[in-house]
Amino acid sequence: MATSSRNIGPEVMDPQRARLLAAVTRPASQRLGRAAVWLGAGAVLLYAAWLSEIIGPKLLLGLPKLGGALMMMLVPSGFQHLPEFLWALMETIAMGFLGTLIGAFFALPLAFLCARTTFPIRILQFGFRRFSDSLRSLDHLVWALVFVRAIGLGPLAGILAIAIVDFGTLAKLYSEAIDNATKGPTEGVRASGGTWLDGLRLGVLPQVLPNMLSATLYMWESNTRSATILGIVGAGGIGYQLADRLRVYEFGQASLMILLIIAAVASIDALSGFLRRRLIGNSIK
Repeated sequence: MATSSRNIGPEVMDPQRARLLAAVTRPASQRLGRAAVWLGAGAVLLYAAWLSEIIGPKLLLGLPKLGGALMMMLVPSGFQHLPEFLWALMETIAMGFLGTLIGAFFALPLAFLCARTTFPIRILQFGFRRFSDSLRSLDHLVWALVFVRAIGLGPLAGILAIAIVDFGTLAKLYSEAIDNATKGPTEGVRASGGTWLDGLRLGVLPQVLPNMLSATLYMWESNTRSATILGIVGAGGIGYQLADRLRVYEFGQASLMILLIIAAVASIDALSGFLRRRLIGNSIK
């Protein structure tokens, strides 16, 4: 005669079946508590949507204007300005590349100071970690506004803004890769008479270099898009030209620049993928 599942103890029942049975037989107080949490979260979400005017007449009234702008951007124009736009696009690509390169160059030594496995002085290591957090806590736009105010309009402000954020972001990513490296190769180098720097160079770097290259290439892709936005606040590049055309309702020329940006980002994504396959291959598991 079959035994009812209600008479079987949890230690005898299959663990997955026991979890399912426990989920459907929770006490009423626990079910009411969960329902209250979900209702509270829904109320907060609705209030945030109303406060940001996602729910309301403003979005509905603005949709026809948005549709009209998109219709005017369907046909690109201003091809006589194409050399000027291409030069600005090259400036944007250079901003992303140089900002990533400078940030990665300074992030590498900071990563070894932030990693727990390579820098044993915990108080200083904690301070270096908080320093890297402070660098990446502000967005590119904020840093770009600071540098535009400090050194004036132009691509240099955008390069410095990207470099500062990448300095902190890549230092964190690099340090996490270093912390996940195995200690065996480093201990072997030190046991053979190598110095602390030899242990880093021969024991740690060969393990983490593929992860570092992958993170750097991804940041390069992302920074190319960020450099476009930085131009809107005066940091040079094609973003500055795009903001200028949108300000005077030259939607056809704006459409042409958007197409150039899309083509450039797609090309850089393809180039980054090619470099990742050639330089890294299957090293990252």
